Amino acid sequence: MLQPRDWAPPRGYANGVSVRGRLIILAGQIGWDPMDCSFDTDDFAEQTRRVLSNIVALLRAAGATPAHLVRLTWYITSREEYVASRFRIGQSWKEIIGNHYPPMSVVVVSGLLEERAKVEIEAMAVIPD
Repeated sequence: MLQPRDWAPPRGYANGVSVRGRLIILAGQIGWDPMDCSFDTDDFAEQTRRVLSNIVALLRAAGATPAHLVRLTWYITSREEYVASRFRIGQSWKEIIGNHYPPMSVVVVSGLLEERAKVEIEAMAVIPD
C-alpha cells in the first residue's frame, strides 16, 4: 500500500497500491441474485452485502481472493442511505472481504441502469507473480 509518512492514515480504504501480476477486472456488480437477476431487497446495506458477495464469487472463479483486490469504485444512488448504512456495510465488509482495504472511490449518481439497484461496484484485483 502506498502512504506518505506525513499523511493522516485513511479510514476504510488505502490511498494507493503497487503490485505486479495477473490482472482481474470485474464489471460493475449490483445487489441482485445473479442466478435469476432478481432483487431480494431494496435495503441499501443488504444490496451492498449482496454486491460484496457477488464480487467474491467472481474473484474465486478467477482463482483470486478478496486479499487480491487492488481497486474498487462504488457508484451509489444516495449519499444519505450510504452514510446511514455505514455501520452495517462495515460489518458485511469484515465478514465477506475481511481486514483488507484497497484503494476505493465512491461516486454518487442519479441512477443506475437497473432501476432497483442502489449500489454498483467495479473491482480490480491482481494475483502477484
